[in-house]
Order: sequence, then structure tokens, then C-alpha cells
Amino acid sequence: MSAAGVLIYVIGSINTDLVVRTPSLPRPGETVLGTDFLITAGGKGANQAVAAARLGGAVSLVARLGTDVFGDQAIARLHADGVDCEFVTRDTSSPSGVAFISVDDSGHNQIVVAPGANNTLDVPKIDAALTQIPATAVVLVQLEIPFSTVSHAIDRLCGDGQRVILDPAPARSLPEALLTGVYLMTPNETEAEVLTGVRVRDEQTARTAATQLLGMGVKNVAITLGAAGVLLATPSGLELIAAPEVVAIDTTAAGDCFNGALAVALANNVPLHDSVRRACAVASISVTRRGAQDSMPYAHEVPGWV
Repeated sequence: MSAAGVLIYVIGSINTDLVVRTPSLPRPGETVLGTDFLITAGGKGANQAVAAARLGGAVSLVARLGTDVFGDQAIARLHADGVDCEFVTRDTSSPSGVAFISVDDSGHNQIVVAPGANNTLDVPKIDAALTQIPATAVVLVQLEIPFSTVSHAIDRLCGDGQRVILDPAPARSLPEALLTGVYLMTPNETEAEVLTGVRVRDEQTARTAATQLLGMGVKNVAITLGAAGVLLATPSGLELIAAPEVVAIDTTAAGDCFNGALAVALANNVPLHDSVRRACAVASISVTRRGAQDSMPYAHEVPGWV
């Protein structure tokens, strides 16, 4: 796959992840003893930007940071991975975003996010960043920034013809007027249930939820099902795309890895079905590694990518 001419805009969050490994995740009111502690770069927007850049995408990140040490470190890491940070602005009154993550021995996680400066990524900053966006660009958006900003970006972009990928996380209900501007939505099981009311627990219930989302106006839907793969729904039909079998040690940011890889494939004009299959392969590598951005593979590590 050639990355020549690829341009991907990621509109989203940047966080610093504070990660604790623990044998089991705590129940409400329970205290558990952890083992390893790690401070690493995260945030759904930054994760997806790094995932795409490491796979050869030309990526521009639209985001907001504080003027603290976490913000300085985040910018340095993004530059090192080749992410264009022209539209990453700094807020002098809000701290950079942080996420508190617990990961158990099975690789499952719990995440609490304090958005900080992410909450100040407003409409004027989006408009400034998208003034000269090419019609061929693929745009990734998530929900860790103000919803009014997300809604404005999707409304503006769909009018210009760009393909918008919406990762609806953290989970929340969304108005159907917003969904009609989305080229591809990529919810996991929990997010699909919040959006549709359908409890997604297997392929059949995933099909039901995906069909409902298509009926709500989304052009295409890819429900990520963890080790079971991805249920892809398009106007021409539904199909379960299997994920490679791996031993997962940390699922943190696996969805972000999937979305970043998907954007690169689509920007290279790979058909949607094949783009989803390739993104599954990339995400399956990320879950065999610890961390968020640290787990994102490079193009040369993905068989058949280049």
C-alpha cells in the first residue's frame, strides 16, 4: 500500500495516560493492589493520529493542550511520530487532559478521563483548521471533545464531501440529524447498545444493532467485537470480518488503532471491506503490547501493509 498523497485529519483529544496494572479490576467501593505503573501518551484523537502516521498516513491533528509539562511531552511525542501539529493549540488556563487506566491480567481495562483543555476545542478552532482541507481527505472524529464541536465539524465536512469516520466514544446517544453526515461509524458493543438500545452480545445482536444504525442515517457501520472481529454493515449487506487470533495482554486503544488504520486504508482508496479487514489485522497486533500510543504498530510490522 502506497502512502503517497494520503491526507488524514484527526479532530479529537490528547491525554496523558496514567496506567496501573492489577490482577483484577475493582468493583464499586473496592480497593485492589496494583503492580506496574506507567505514564504514557494517550487520548483518542492523539492515539488515532499516531496509529495512522505510523502506517504511512500524512496526518494533521486538530486538538487542544494545556501549557503544562504533560502538554509539552505530548507535542514532542506527536512530532516524533510525524504527526502535523499546526492545529494543536495551547490553553493557558486549563490543564492538559489525563486518563486514569486500570488494566487487569486478562487485558481488560477501566478508564476515567479528566478532559481539561480538550473541553476548550471550540468551533472557531475547527473552522481555522478546516479552511483548506482537501476534498479527498478522510476525517476521524471522536467524542472526547465538546459535542457542539463534533456536530459542527461533521455538518461542515459532509457538506464538502469529505468522508467522516465517527468513533462514538465515550458512549452517548446521538441525534439522527448528526448521523446522516457520517460515512462510517465504528462503535464497540457498549457504544452500539447506547446508540440503539440493542444489547450487543453476539453476531446476531450486532447485526440487529448495525441494521438499526443504517436506518438512522449512517452510511456504513463497523461494530467492533473484540476477538470476534468486526460486523460490517453497508447498504449492500452485512458481514462478520474475523480478527486474527492472538493472545491479548492489553486492549487499551485497540479501537483507536483500528480507526487509524482504517483511515489510512480508505485514504489510499482501498475498498471498505478490505480496509476493515486490514484494520483488524493492525489492531490485533496492538493488543499484544502494553500502552496506548506505545502499542501502535509501524507499517513494516504489519504483513502485507506495504
